[in-house]
Amino acid sequence: MPAKLTVDDARQSLNAHVAAKGLEIREKYGPAIGWAQLQHILADRACVRYPCEIVFESAPLEAGETAHPVPKGDRPEDGFTVYVHPFFRTNLSQAMALGLYQLVLVNYGEFASPDDAEIFGASILGLGKDEYYRRLCELTDQLAASEASRPPTGS
Repeated sequence: MPAKLTVDDARQSLNAHVAAKGLEIREKYGPAIGWAQLQHILADRACVRYPCEIVFESAPLEAGETAHPVPKGDRPEDGFTVYVHPFFRTNLSQAMALGLYQLVLVNYGEFASPDDAEIFGASILGLGKDEYYRRLCELTDQLAASEASRPPTGS
């Protein structure tokens, strides 16, 4: 009788897969991954399973959220828009780091965890997972500081 796979087995398998996929993308488009390379990655179905574009718009984002993918239709094949907060429009390397994190949700759906996203983004950028996580936290903190310093709207 074959051994039963556990949820932990599946999680470890996905972790290993996203790490390998990230390294494969880095090998194909790196070693220096910038905004131009990200556009090629987004267009490459071997890297990003479904059509995907990045748009700088905050309306679909929750307060304090830096980026999030939104399906364009009922089927994944309809594609996704990754909304990135416009605060990051002037620094495309920051926007790219945020966008890479979101691609795991595009590729693997809700089964993907934050850990998978960190492993994937770090592998593509050639960073350690902890370093990539710290970078994402710094970007979130920058956005929060920016929003806190903005005068309230309306009265």
